[in-house]
Amino acid sequence: MMLGKTAGGLYWMFRYLERSENTARLMAAGQRIALTRSHADDEWASVMETTATLNPYRARHGEVTRDKAIHWMLCDRDNAASVISVIESARSNARLVRTALTREVWESVNECWMLLRDALSQPIGERELPQVLNVIRNRSAHVRGAFSGTMLRNDIYNFARLGTFIERADNTARLLDVKYYVLLPSSQATGSSLDNLQWESILRSVSAEGAYRLTYGQDVRARNIAQFLILDPRMPRSLAFSVGKILDNLNFLAADYGTRPPSLALAQALQAHFLDASIEGIIEAGLHGFIQDFLRGVAELGSQTEVDYRFHA
Repeated sequence: MMLGKTAGGLYWMFRYLERSENTARLMAAGQRIALTRSHADDEWASVMETTATLNPYRARHGEVTRDKAIHWMLCDRDNAASVISVIESARSNARLVRTALTREVWESVNECWMLLRDALSQPIGERELPQVLNVIRNRSAHVRGAFSGTMLRNDIYNFARLGTFIERADNTARLLDVKYYVLLPSSQATGSSLDNLQWESILRSVSAEGAYRLTYGQDVRARNIAQFLILDPRMPRSLAFSVGKILDNLNFLAADYGTRPPSLALAQALQAHFLDASIEGIIEAGLHGFIQDFLRGVAELGSQTEVDYRFHA
């Protein structure tokens, strides 16, 4: 069995990489909406709420303003979830597990860190923001491509993928929770029209506009968006897809190590309890409550995975 510290380093390296990309995606969608609003700062508060950094921001800066919000989410080392903080954490974990990585993966992580260190070394204005966000997304994709193309499919691969998809499930759920008022969480509202910019922001945040239209055409409905991002196993950032991949990787680890750890049972329960439901049932029961329960389940799964595989041993 792999050393727990190595397994944990791989897991957290890829959680942090995924987190940097997710933050960039949310900020890109937030900027687009903010440009159309008379109270643009409200949208930046919404983005920080999605990344669970709004309360720490307010404790430090008080009122939300665009420039301070952008700096907080990208460049501020006092924010443990800022892009510069999580990229440095990803690189630190990559150094810890250097011998488990191919040369291509290590070099792509190191190059990602160097490029973003330079890009985020000074305040980012609104005009430069789209270019910087593109760099963040592209460098994360570069690491993912090097990893997919060069790594042996063994326990190293599975721990890294667990980190990616636990983080992704958490992020998509948080996005849905913050925007649930747009998805009209009541049975009476199903089928109502949505504010185009708001629903589009949800889809753009997960790069799903094109895939949504391929699936549903131009018919924009609350039910369809919720179905797509929660229950569609074909959509790479849906809850169902992410939990499916988590289950795959935990099953591979169970087979490799000859064990059936509690984390595997938790992942199976997560899928059975939350993702075998109908979207009508979820909306009627209340989307907010569903997402809150799902987030607690993902957090419990992440914590149990760390215990089962002795990340801190």
